[in-house]
Amino acid sequence: HVRQLYALVSETLRYSPVLEKLLAGAALLQAEKKLPPQLAKVLVYDLLFGKGLKCGGRWKALARRHRARLEAELARLKVQQKVSRNEDLLAPVQAASPGASQVPRYVRVNTLKTCVDDVIDFFKRQGYSYLGKAASVEELRALSGKKFLLDLHLPELLVFPPQMDFHDNLLYTSGHIILQDKASCLPAFLLDPAAGSHVIDACAAPGNKTSHLAAILKNKGQIFAFDVDTKRLATMNTMLMRAGVTGFQLAQQDFLTVDPGDPKYSKVTYILLDPSCSGSGNVRGSIRPTWSRLWARGPQVMAALPAGMVNRLPREEAAPSAERLQALAGFQRKVLSHALSFPALRRLVYSTCSLHREENEDVVHAVLQEWGSAFRLMNAFPSWPCRGLTAFPGAECCLRASPADTLTHGFFVAVLERCGEGAAAPSSLPAAAENPQHGEGTAPGTAPKKRKRKKQRVK
Repeated sequence: HVRQLYALVSETLRYSPVLEKLLAGAALLQAEKKLPPQLAKVLVYDLLFGKGLKCGGRWKALARRHRARLEAELARLKVQQKVSRNEDLLAPVQAASPGASQVPRYVRVNTLKTCVDDVIDFFKRQGYSYLGKAASVEELRALSGKKFLLDLHLPELLVFPPQMDFHDNLLYTSGHIILQDKASCLPAFLLDPAAGSHVIDACAAPGNKTSHLAAILKNKGQIFAFDVDTKRLATMNTMLMRAGVTGFQLAQQDFLTVDPGDPKYSKVTYILLDPSCSGSGNVRGSIRPTWSRLWARGPQVMAALPAGMVNRLPREEAAPSAERLQALAGFQRKVLSHALSFPALRRLVYSTCSLHREENEDVVHAVLQEWGSAFRLMNAFPSWPCRGLTAFPGAECCLRASPADTLTHGFFVAVLERCGEGAAAPSSLPAAAENPQHGEGTAPGTAPKKRKRKKQRVK
């Protein structure tokens, strides 16, 4: 399973310094001279920290042959470092990457299947302590243990301590919650399409933003989602089905080749555009593997990944060159201008996970100048603390996010609206944040309210 393999590789990389000590202490590589070091790490991680070895053949037999020695070495390491939990062995590693260690675990409640209050109740029954709605970012920073909060900005986002993992939680596997960074939730939240609208998600995979759009639409309307990779779309389709999303069409197509004049898209009034970028906002040292980080660990790790997944890994580990940034910015300007050419478009959100002005404010400014008075930049989310760089007059209407200021990955968001007749009324988005609605749905373990058909129950 691709998701499980991705998680295994991610966690192996996170525990890599610990695994190196275990391998050295148990002299495994000396005893098994044909065992590649990177594969040894994966096997030992799954044996000692994971769900047990699920591979077969000689690798499984080899790892089990050394199990007693590895477990003894793990126990010795815990005694040496005066810790009792496996997770505590990571403390020195996490201290070296403060950006990664301070970003909380964000959990978006999927209102297509449940509601915030019922998810809170579910976690409370699992022994978690709910502290209410956060009043400041500092409260999020102080989270520890099994405590959690309702986010202060986004009404359907729960916040847990950084190292909390819910990949095996029933709510996640059943599609009732989505594990999504807070900054990544901003584009759909700020686009805020009205129920029944036709929406384009221009660069859609892996699909978290698409499922968020569907939840905002309450599955009433139509979403056209585009991506060029067949395998990414297949994975995305599975995820959307699990999340209970309906009324969507996936297309393996470069968005730049989509004809805005096609009658099929004549009613598209909202577009979410999150194009390819340098990925410089992704927190260094987080458990999310990058292409170069995996490749540096050895070709055995890369070979274990399906080709489609390799293509999805962000490739910008170091700062991109000026030439690379210019090439990206040229593509981003082109795709943003193309998106604005859809005739019925009323609102568009442009976002990147980049920190570079060239991919963010400069792109927005250039395209606004190209379109003259046809579109305007909206003052999105005035209460959001981080604003756009002062690259041009009005750039402060844009949003930025960072680990230090917002406890998220680095991100950029701009909201553009059409001017003139038929355009949406001027606003300072979003009003919904002041009066959050938890939405309708069924609780895990409870019956739905005011619904003719029962939704999936989770007990």
